[in-house]
Amino acid sequence: MSNAPNEFGITHLRHVDLAVPDYDTQRAFYTGLWGLTEAGSDGDLTYLAAVGSPEKYVIRLRKAADKRLDLISFGAEDRAAVDALAARLGSDGVRLVSEPGDLQTAGGGYGFRFFDVDGRTIEISAGVAVRTHRALEEGEAVPVRISHAVVNSTDIARTRAFYERHLGFRHSDTLSSEHMGDLMHFMRCNDWHHSLAIARGPHTSVHHVSFEMRGLDEYMRGTGRVMRAGIKKVWGPGRHLAGNNTFSYFIDPSGNTMEYTTELERLDEDVWHPSIYDVDDPMTQDQWGTADPMSELIAQESFNNVDRGVFVAPPV
Repeated sequence: MSNAPNEFGITHLRHVDLAVPDYDTQRAFYTGLWGLTEAGSDGDLTYLAAVGSPEKYVIRLRKAADKRLDLISFGAEDRAAVDALAARLGSDGVRLVSEPGDLQTAGGGYGFRFFDVDGRTIEISAGVAVRTHRALEEGEAVPVRISHAVVNSTDIARTRAFYERHLGFRHSDTLSSEHMGDLMHFMRCNDWHHSLAIARGPHTSVHHVSFEMRGLDEYMRGTGRVMRAGIKKVWGPGRHLAGNNTFSYFIDPSGNTMEYTTELERLDEDVWHPSIYDVDDPMTQDQWGTADPMSELIAQESFNNVDRGVFVAPPV
């Protein structure tokens, strides 16, 4: 088990960048309650790191008039992989936002950006500087790393096909319903069960961003801390079947869904075969039976606002 690059040289999820109108409130939420560490700022940008991660940052906040997803960033093996992927995407007709070059954001590195099939901006980078990090101690209820990002799409089969064809992501599992069809595809770029998932929604938007905790005790302590602070809890605590990870979902001050998780499954790709899980089976959504049953109202909480950044590149 490793974070070896996939067939196109992609290694892992680096960070998710959000634009928010309530910038100061969001900074306070992520640093004071959610447990991220401010790793630097530059004008209207704040870079937020996870204590246990070597990534320079896992969330970037940008002060803006409109709430939007700025971009999702994935790591690549090296500069050659970045160049090769950019050339491949360009030849396949994918719209590039920028050509490969030196990055001007925290940590530097070498990368490029493009629009995926739904219009969200994706960044691929290599050679980004790492930060000093450490193993978390028992009882430290703060994120170890960013775990995965889930996005809403109006056509999840098309979005899944884009990531498989153009970025080499592999299909891990699917959530489905007899009456509604496929509802979510879990996608991986390494041996974690998913670094990206694609949920069916009424419009393009962020579904949720997930953060890995040290263990079950730290996951529960973090969940309890956020609950006691009065932050709206969408769903959890519980344990999913697909991925076998725990979940507690909360709404941040801007209306984005954020998750604490732990024990996300790592796969042996030599023997793994994707499954289709029926969401009408209570065990699919929550093996423990501790969370409220999934309902239409719970699902709608993570539809989020229509993303104002579709096919509009962020300014930074």
